[in-house]
Amino acid sequence: MISLGNLIALVRARVPLMHALVERLVCVNSYSRNVAGVNACGALLVEAFRIPGLSLRVERGGAGAGDHLFWSTPAAREGQTVLIIGHHDTVFPPGEFEGYQVSSPGEQLRGSGPGCFDMKGGLAVIWGVLDALAEAQCLDEVPLVLASVADEEVGSRDSRPHLEACARLAACGLVFESGRAGDAIVTRRRGVGIVRAKASGRAAHAGNAHAVGANAIWTLARFIESAQRLTDYDRGVTVNVGTVQGGTSTNTVPAQAEASVDLRFDTVGDGEGLVASLREAAVRAAVPGTRLELEGGVNRPPMEKSAASEALYREYAACQREAGLGAAEHPLVGGGSDGNTASAVGLPVIDGLGPRGGGFHTKDEHVELASFAPKAEALLRFLHGRFSSAGAR
Repeated sequence: MISLGNLIALVRARVPLMHALVERLVCVNSYSRNVAGVNACGALLVEAFRIPGLSLRVERGGAGAGDHLFWSTPAAREGQTVLIIGHHDTVFPPGEFEGYQVSSPGEQLRGSGPGCFDMKGGLAVIWGVLDALAEAQCLDEVPLVLASVADEEVGSRDSRPHLEACARLAACGLVFESGRAGDAIVTRRRGVGIVRAKASGRAAHAGNAHAVGANAIWTLARFIESAQRLTDYDRGVTVNVGTVQGGTSTNTVPAQAEASVDLRFDTVGDGEGLVASLREAAVRAAVPGTRLELEGGVNRPPMEKSAASEALYREYAACQREAGLGAAEHPLVGGGSDGNTASAVGLPVIDGLGPRGGGFHTKDEHVELASFAPKAEALLRFLHGRFSSAGAR
């Protein structure tokens, strides 16, 4: 079997190709709702990952989503597989933030462009490792499934069943989302919920027939007051009414009003309890002649830490340290990812393993090109340990 040192050399030799792959991916707009663009980016990935030892399965997107891509090796077996998770959609509509540039502010060489950090850089790192393993003729021995979904930035509703199915058969999950400062590894993410409150009442002239009307905005306001009071910082529960709309004119009793509500929580139980409390608040809020209905609920369950994910973190952290990276455990992350989805079915998952950078979801998005080599080496060391151990058994 080829030595680990030789494998590392093969990976490092691919770093310029990883950088080139990022540029190709970034130059295709893959805004989540730009289905043609998402699929064009996916086609680049299909071409890049046409690697001996990988079999591709395409799950066609529905409900306005692009296609989801899943690769597997012959060694992938239930209970042994490493599930590597990524996505190829981004948050920028066409024309808003385009192109790719390389610059060197200070002494740091970095690439800039939509999705370079979140998370096309991570996909390029994964490609470099798998291509190197294929050249060494040992990719077949690695029990691995790679997923790249097309709707992560809009909640992964379409891809979720496919990702959950993969997670149920895997031994662990590695999410190559944007790398954090100091190479800290994400072990916990808050859960996310989205609720839309829709109030309906009865329109009437505010001067001539006020008593005839039933004010939908009043009902919604009563609900908002109760909803916001559910925030409990000590428990990690937050409620944010982010948008409110309603009414037609100042002199008309409003017949319609609605609000969108963002929910964040640290545990599955708190998420379920929060939704239940909102439903109770909706019943109490309705003034005579009005009705308040809620849509939605928990969108991403929390990525909670377990004994198994703690062990996975320590295993991967050792690989990062050996590659010259930091390996601290990142504090609880407020936003969700597909790591939440995979961990919700009981899979131990760690996240934030992609290249370092900054500015995700902004026009300052950039990725540190010097971090590709050590990040790829860390993944290689982890996979090498896994398939070497399997071979020994």
